[in-house]
Amino acid sequence: MKFLVVDALAGVQTFARQLLQSLGHPADSILCCADTDTALAQGLVFKPQFLITDWFAKATLTGPQLYQRLRDAQPGLHLALLSFDVTPEHEFEAEAHGARFLLKKPFTADQLKTKMTQALEALAKQSTSSRKPAARPVLPVLPPQPVIKPGDKVRYQGAVHVAQHVVHRHGETVVQLKGQPGFVPLEKLRPA
Repeated sequence: MKFLVVDALAGVQTFARQLLQSLGHPADSILCCADTDTALAQGLVFKPQFLITDWFAKATLTGPQLYQRLRDAQPGLHLALLSFDVTPEHEFEAEAHGARFLLKKPFTADQLKTKMTQALEALAKQSTSSRKPAARPVLPVLPPQPVIKPGDKVRYQGAVHVAQHVVHRHGETVVQLKGQPGFVPLEKLRPA
C-alpha cells in the first residue's frame, strides 16, 4: 500500500513515516509533502492508496478537497484527517468523505499509532472478506419435462401430432412434428 502524508509540520511527516515503516511499509511506499498543492501534483503521479492529511482549512486547496481531486484519479483512495480545529462540521465532512479517522492536533505519538493501526487493521479485514470465494450460484429447479421420443404421439394446440425429431439445443429441448414446419418447445407439448 502507498501512503501520501501531507502536513506543514515536518515533525508530523517524520513521525508518520517512521510509524508506517515500523508497521512494515517500505520507505519508497511513503511520500511526504508540506502543502496540498505539492501533494496534488506529486500524488497524481505517485498514486497513493491512503492519504493522511492536515485539514489545511485556510489553504486554497483544503485537505478534503485534495482527497476529492486525488480520488478522481484513484477511486479506491482512503482518507485520514488531522486538524487543530475539530468542529461538528469537520466531523460531519470527514464522515461524509469516508475518513478512517479525524485526529485532533496536538496528538501524542500513541494516539496516532492507535488510530493508524485501527484503520489499517480495518482495511485488512475488508480486503480479506472481499477475497472470500464466491458463493456457488443457485440454479433454478426446473419442473420435470415429459420424455418424448421420435414417433410418440403428442398433443399440441388441441390436436394430436406425431413427434418426428427431438433436438436439444442452447439448453432447451425442441420437437419437430410430422407435417409441421419449425420446432416446438418441449414444454408446449403433452403426451397424447
